[in-house]
Amino acid sequence: MADQADNRAPYAQIAAHYAALITSGDLQPGSLLPSIKTLSQEWSVSTATAEKALRKLRNEGLVRGIHGIGTEVLDRPAPMSSGAQRQDRGLVTGSSWGTGERSDSHQASVVPAPADVAEALDIKPGSKVIRRSRVYRDRHGIVAHSTSWIPAQYGELIPQLTRSERLTGGTSLQLIAQATGRPIRHRFDTASARLLTREDAELLELDPAKAPKKPVVVMTAKFVDSEGAVVEYGVDLGGPDRTWQTESELSQ
Repeated sequence: MADQADNRAPYAQIAAHYAALITSGDLQPGSLLPSIKTLSQEWSVSTATAEKALRKLRNEGLVRGIHGIGTEVLDRPAPMSSGAQRQDRGLVTGSSWGTGERSDSHQASVVPAPADVAEALDIKPGSKVIRRSRVYRDRHGIVAHSTSWIPAQYGELIPQLTRSERLTGGTSLQLIAQATGRPIRHRFDTASARLLTREDAELLELDPAKAPKKPVVVMTAKFVDSEGAVVEYGVDLGGPDRTWQTESELSQ
């Protein structure tokens, strides 16, 4: 069943397959996934690989193991991705969407840089910047509101950066690297949380008067090219009840 063009490890391919079925709603909450033995036979992998795939799904909060019964699908919002994770995904797949996601409400405009954005981009406050925003959603609702801040000179090289539409031909960073000939070499990530503000509620399409005063995840990512120029500063605001997680393979 594995896609021969997929370069991910077999366990990751299996987990991604079932994650897509779960987040799309094709596998409903309460459904049971195939057993380890069945998975190993259907995917022509070892039982250890099949078990690792199910463990990955459990770690992502998509399923739970029930002793004596099997692996049950949960009804729980998937974690949000950071801007850096979306960039990594874009480099591999050509899309920043996570499994089961879509994006809409793409807006772009040239505006004066707020003080915090100017500091991140290493420019003077009030300098012209491109503000690009979009909303990521899945079947549970808004995953995150994402804003990219880009120095205005890149809009002269790549006019579509200033248009209120989804980018074609690559992510903003890919387009900038292609236009300048300078690859992106460094990124700086932060993760924090804050109580939902009125402005946050509006960005997340909530009624500010009724929105719960809950903590929300805020992720930032700053990208620097091979000549040390900051080319983009991204801010991702997680939807209510969204968490953030990252996964790394550790050598023994």
